[in-house]
Amino acid sequence: MNRKKAILLTSLLTFIPMIVGLILWNKLPEELPVHFDIAGNADQYGSKAFVVLGIPLVLWALHLLTGFLILADPKRQNINDKVFTLMLYTVPGVGIFCSVLMYPTALNIPISVNMIGGLFVGIIFLFIGNYLPKSKQNYTVGIKLPWTLNDAENWNKTHRFAGVLWTICGVILLVNAFLDFMVLVPVILAAAILLPTAYSFLLYIRKNKSTED
Repeated sequence: MNRKKAILLTSLLTFIPMIVGLILWNKLPEELPVHFDIAGNADQYGSKAFVVLGIPLVLWALHLLTGFLILADPKRQNINDKVFTLMLYTVPGVGIFCSVLMYPTALNIPISVNMIGGLFVGIIFLFIGNYLPKSKQNYTVGIKLPWTLNDAENWNKTHRFAGVLWTICGVILLVNAFLDFMVLVPVILAAAILLPTAYSFLLYIRKNKSTED
């Protein structure tokens, strides 16, 4: 499918929460939860109009911006179709995920916010972990550090390392969704970001040192 058409078609998915919210409009309270604490309890609220109409519109704009940035990337030919597709479903997926948490909570339907959130994030990590090694050097998608952008070998090794790491993190997050050990989540997120960064920098230092020798 043409990439521009794919962007427009996936844009429709960002409006699913809006459609559901309009259907439930008369049943929804005037304020809906927009944030949950570490225990899974709603601790911040927004107006019904903002949640049902405003959030989907903001996500739609973000989705279009994501598509534009990919299409405008000078190295967009290095972004394969599978990675491109994953990127297109990310923002709509986040919107649908948020609505799954906000609407039932507003309607007093009992759900486990932490379990649903953990499963969603874990699945995202597994998908990204699978596609990171397939990502070639570009300016939009991937681990964009000075060392990865300057050296294709650094980029490839860093993304292979990160792919394995993110897959492991995804499995841990899926298991933790049932254990509800929330203290572990920020540790996993920090490791997923910091370890590939450190690994990439060490590759850069090692290569420079061997060149000087």
